[in-house]
Amino acid sequence: MKKIFIAIAVSLAVISCKQEAKEVKTEAEVTDASQYESFGAEISPEGAISSEEMLKKYDEMAVGDSVQIAFKGKVNSVCQAKGCWMKLDLGQPEKESFVKFKDYKFFVPMDAAQADAVIKGWAYKSETSVDELKHYAKDAGKSDEEIAAITAPKTEYTFMADGVLLKKKG
Repeated sequence: MKKIFIAIAVSLAVISCKQEAKEVKTEAEVTDASQYESFGAEISPEGAISSEEMLKKYDEMAVGDSVQIAFKGKVNSVCQAKGCWMKLDLGQPEKESFVKFKDYKFFVPMDAAQADAVIKGWAYKSETSVDELKHYAKDAGKSDEEIAAITAPKTEYTFMADGVLLKKKG
């Protein structure tokens, strides 16, 4: 009986070590900066929280609140006029962060939709006017009917990025 207990304990210890090693490897893969193309200020993927964690932070904010942070997510869409903004998925349907670039000093490729991204800067909750929403809809290539349907301001999860990392294709 004692030998069986020791065998089980040793087996559990070995399994635990293997799982920890696997988790460490996964984290190292996520934070490998060579996998990314950089835009704006030089940033690192290390320490970036998930899009789901970022959504929780946004939900806790009031309009006007802000926090300096880095998070990672999938790019849903990009400005089709020149790449001057993008929207990152926050892990729930119709929840995304509207990302602009600090001082309008850099842009991202217009074909960056569906890329994995890491952004660092200031997250805040804001209210966007009807005129501004219509401008962004036009930049996104929306139809005249879709633009005309915008009739009310919108509370949004916004982000002013100092730097952006986009995962390299291939």
